[in-house]
Amino acid sequence: VQLVESGGGSVQYGGSLRLSCVASGFTYSSYYMGWFRQAPGKEREGVATIDSNGSTQYAESVKGRFTISQDNAKNTLYLQMNSLKPEDTAMYYCGADSGWGRPRNWWRHRYAGDFGYWGQGTQVTVSS
Repeated sequence: VQLVESGGGSVQYGGSLRLSCVASGFTYSSYYMGWFRQAPGKEREGVATIDSNGSTQYAESVKGRFTISQDNAKNTLYLQMNSLKPEDTAMYYCGADSGWGRPRNWWRHRYAGDFGYWGQGTQVTVSS
């Protein structure tokens, strides 16, 4: 399994970025995917997750500003981030998991510990 993120960068308050995560080594269309972020000194938190049917779940802090989507034909996960704030500054990671053996709707909790595969991360910095 390989996950490769891109699209991070430095933007000003109110700006936008689009993150991408290209996946390989597994049957993408049957996996659960998610975007997570980790700021220095903090735990990794779930930003948004998506299931194979396209159902999504967002953290309250990003609802209405971020949109998670995927292109199964390209094995690619996206995160469109609008109206960025300084508190969005973090390393952003793409996570994947088959969900096998997990309880129903487990992915909606956006718990990083439930995801078994990770990319190397892409840095997002928002200045005020």
